Amino acid sequence: MAVKQTGEEFTRHLNTKFNVRLSEEQTLPLELEEVQPFPTLTHARGDMERFSLFFRGPADVPLTQRIYRVEHEAMGGMDIFLVPVAQDAAGFRYEAVYSYFK
Repeated sequence: MAVKQTGEEFTRHLNTKFNVRLSEEQTLPLELEEVQPFPTLTHARGDMERFSLFFRGPADVPLTQRIYRVEHEAMGGMDIFLVPVAQDAAGFRYEAVYSYFK
């Protein structure tokens, strides 16, 4: 059973592996490096949850921007829109942005 996808829940799983399903047989491990809340603005709605997730993936398998099926041992399966935002010697960095009503 999947766990609710909140910033607080993802923070509990920092520095753990999330497996991106590439095909029936193949997954790619990404590590959740950072959960970044959006700054509170004076004109912002108080009933919105907004945050970004940043994952680190290997340098040899780049992912394109799209929705992926992602699985985590504690959180279960979920669909996440991943966007590549950086590349360095350690690999690729991906961002997922969440914005929804609480």
